[in-house]
Amino acid sequence: MDRTVPAGAALLLDFIAGFEAPKGYDTVYANKMAQMPKPLTSMTLAEVIADGPRRTKTFGSSACGRYQFMTATLQDLRKEMVLMGTDRFTPDFQDRLALKLLQRRGYDKFMAGKMTRAAFGLAIAQEWASFPVLEACKGASRSLARGQSYYAGDGLNKALVKPEAVEAALTRAFATNSVAVALGAPPATPIKTPAAIASPAPASPLVAPAPRRAADPPPPDNGGITKPEPGLLARIAARLRAAYPRKDA
Repeated sequence: MDRTVPAGAALLLDFIAGFEAPKGYDTVYANKMAQMPKPLTSMTLAEVIADGPRRTKTFGSSACGRYQFMTATLQDLRKEMVLMGTDRFTPDFQDRLALKLLQRRGYDKFMAGKMTRAAFGLAIAQEWASFPVLEACKGASRSLARGQSYYAGDGLNKALVKPEAVEAALTRAFATNSVAVALGAPPATPIKTPAAIASPAPASPLVAPAPRRAADPPPPDNGGITKPEPGLLARIAARLRAAYPRKDA
């Protein structure tokens, strides 16, 4: 995982990738990596995008990488993040793109206690079709029950994850983020490319809120998040201290 990805987001991305593409960063739809001209991680962003129509025709979808990026999604991210077509589609690069997708869907709001767990779960399900909605709602094409894919009914997608597992992952991510902020872990940093330096992109509307200090009161709405299991925060704190040593130590 790219080291610039915040601890809570890294936990969520590992969880998402475990269902979307357990075979890793070179994964293409239907796991037909042998039919690729070369591994995804050795291709440039422009090459991956240009190869999208062929993947759709040959494999049935353009979804690719550890987070199963669709071609249209990559095109949008390239514009929004002012990326170079020559940027390599490396594992770290894919992690940073996936972080942007989480932020688009409300990651910062959720971690600040301004978005409920069910609402963030719905947003994740809208981004990754193998993930379920956490409560009954209107989906892309029909009314849904808890646990169904947001895209249920399209003849292609279905949920591969139990809603209880998603809720547990969101709870762990929230707790991990809280400990990381308390320990002063560095925030995520944007991808720096020549294009971005020469012509910076406009500020995103999803601006990360100021980190809460350890002494601040908890956010007013935690979306039904329950108290973590005993000892969890201590284990997370120990790992984060090792990953982010204090400068005055």
